[in-house]
Amino acid sequence: MSSNGVVFVTGGNRGIGLAIAQRFAQDGFKVAISYREQKPVEDFYMVKADVTDSKSIDAAIDEIEKNLGPLEVVVINAGTNKDALAMRLEDSDMEKIINTNLMGSIRVARRSVKSMIKNRKGRIIFIGSVVGMLGSPGQMVYASTKAGLIGAARSLAREVGSRGVTVNVVAPGYVDTDMTNDLDEARKDMITSSTPLGRTASASEIAGVVRFLASEDSSYITGAVIPVDGGLGMGH
Repeated sequence: MSSNGVVFVTGGNRGIGLAIAQRFAQDGFKVAISYREQKPVEDFYMVKADVTDSKSIDAAIDEIEKNLGPLEVVVINAGTNKDALAMRLEDSDMEKIINTNLMGSIRVARRSVKSMIKNRKGRIIFIGSVVGMLGSPGQMVYASTKAGLIGAARSLAREVGSRGVTVNVVAPGYVDTDMTNDLDEARKDMITSSTPLGRTASASEIAGVVRFLASEDSSYITGAVIPVDGGLGMGH
């Protein structure tokens, strides 16, 4: 993709999404990020969008393309979670997680490919998770949504590949973000002891792999799941 092309990162106001946005900005791309509630402090083109609402997504992408140009790279990162044992999950919690993580990602991808198909180039990158392949206690619904992204990405990759558009999934392990900082020490120790590299990742390490998938070096990679998990999900 061209170094001054337009990149859209959903949920780019913190954590992994913000690190991805920063990496593309450093490399000269025009970066737009969406947020739902908390505005980021970084100097990006910002659009308010709710991934559970198709009209909101359409309006946000229309605005980006009107002001910055056609989308070349879309990183679908926005998501939510609520850890709880399966038998204690409320329907409302399950619906929120599925509607945001899986349906929301599909909504963004569906709208994003329009200009990519027209221009015969583009990169769509879903941010999945190692738990989508491994599973995790208390994360049955979250893991289901992340596993679902793999099927979504591979199906879309088959639809749009002939138009020069690639679709891939990056599957992080445990990353140093606000979410993992809230874990107790025993849980952190269990995670790092299960990870061959013996540590969590930095958000910038995830961003580097996303940046690779948006580069010309990755032009023959599509429908792939790229683990960035320190070996935690090895072989899955």
